[in-house]
Amino acid sequence: MDNLLYLVHRIPYPPNKGDKIRSYNFLKHLVSQYHVHLGTFVDEPNDWQYTENLDAICAQTCYVKLDPFRAKIKSLTGLMTGDALSLPYYKSRTLQTWVNQTVKTHKIKKILVFSSAMAQFIEGFLSSDNNSGIDIVVDFVDVDSDKWRQYAEKKQGWERWVYRREAKFLFDYEQKIAQLAKASLFVSEQEAALFKTLAPALDGKTHHIYNGVDTDYFSSGQAPNSPFPDNGFNNLVFTGAMDYWANVDAVVWFAREVLPAVLKACPNTKFYIVGSKPTKDVEALASDQVIVTGSVPDVRPFVAHATVSVAPLRIARGIQNKVLEAMALSKYIVATSAAMEGIPYGSNELALSVTDDADQMAANIIGLLQNKPTAAASAVNREFVKMTFSWGHSGTRLCSFLNGSSDYQL
Repeated sequence: MDNLLYLVHRIPYPPNKGDKIRSYNFLKHLVSQYHVHLGTFVDEPNDWQYTENLDAICAQTCYVKLDPFRAKIKSLTGLMTGDALSLPYYKSRTLQTWVNQTVKTHKIKKILVFSSAMAQFIEGFLSSDNNSGIDIVVDFVDVDSDKWRQYAEKKQGWERWVYRREAKFLFDYEQKIAQLAKASLFVSEQEAALFKTLAPALDGKTHHIYNGVDTDYFSSGQAPNSPFPDNGFNNLVFTGAMDYWANVDAVVWFAREVLPAVLKACPNTKFYIVGSKPTKDVEALASDQVIVTGSVPDVRPFVAHATVSVAPLRIARGIQNKVLEAMALSKYIVATSAAMEGIPYGSNELALSVTDDADQMAANIIGLLQNKPTAAASAVNREFVKMTFSWGHSGTRLCSFLNGSSDYQL
């Protein structure tokens, strides 16, 4: 098997959040085709215990500690150098030295970069004439620069200025890397189309690979015990890392703008916010009707036994794993259009409702709770995920780009 260098901005294990789910499942497929040399950062102290899991499947690994607080301070150097702040955030002499030695020692001819900021470590191998002989594919996942633009729209003062600057400078870097790479990948057709619109000259090298769902793992049979008290309450559930700003914004908006109307019509209802590291804004929502769980060992029982899964995201990029996982668990989904971006639901008769209006969302939820539809445990959602979102198909498509072909279709 050929050697492959895989650079990931966050240790791809355990697969317990969106980016790690994608990077780990790609890794699982890659190790069946290549001798994988993995270089990555560890930004959660608790994740160091999992390095052995990756050592067991990779030919070589390099882990670099990343302190988020210090990295934020370091990122400010970008203001002086004219770089996107995301680049110095991940800058590392240790990882750069390891990359250079690995490429030389193992005669690396294929490199997969996961997240645009990691491309800085292989810039020396990128050239317009590709005289290095190395095939480089970049999985941008999302158009991160556009996410910063969305953030800027909701900020004021200096924060708006910084976010707008990051959107501009990061896009300039994304475009530079995409011009030199063999192929640029995104998580959905919509995300790829956005990049093509922003950088039309790169249309022919811009593609998408869907996320997948392990439907054996995300099945109601794997979550037999309900975590909810048996008291006849309706349980609305949101899952996600609760220190992620988009998730925080979603639950705060839902609790303040949607939930009061639901509780007025259906007082026997509780809203569960399930996810690690809840911020102060999230913790402040806690009440008799709003339960903030913090980290849980397994989110599946909460989703599987929920009355309705809610995804009220107002800022989102790419495909939301939380939505796909809830659909795989045969749950009715109430979501915003941002949460459903990248999921081709329009032509399918699925058990879901999509609206960006708070009053309409409340009305949709009230109707579900009052009518107790069997669609709340919808099998059609699960079948849709099984047919459309497969890690096996996505992994095969990824390897087709690394091997010089884009002909493989899902």
